Amino acid sequence: MGLNRYQFTKRDNQSRLLTSRLPQIPEQDSDRFIFSREGDRLDSLANEFYDDPRFWWVISEANSGLGHGTFSIPPGQQLRIPFPIDNILDLLQEAEESK
Repeated sequence: MGLNRYQFTKRDNQSRLLTSRLPQIPEQDSDRFIFSREGDRLDSLANEFYDDPRFWWVISEANSGLGHGTFSIPPGQQLRIPFPIDNILDLLQEAEESK
């Protein structure tokens, strides 16, 4: 699966993205739970746990209480980090193929 969170988003005939929702990311025994620190951002956490900041959207989708439109995370907030990323990408691919 690609890194692009818009990979499965449908497009109209002018190639504009249409509204799409990612499937929920289920909890797994391998997930990690952390408390955010001062200065944490979704992209920096993705880089820390997945070695790629482009997976910030996985952490965002797994933590619905973060709100949208910001990368910043208040310190002391408990976060679920879906882990390992390969498992999550496989689940998303399977969900898309079953549509």
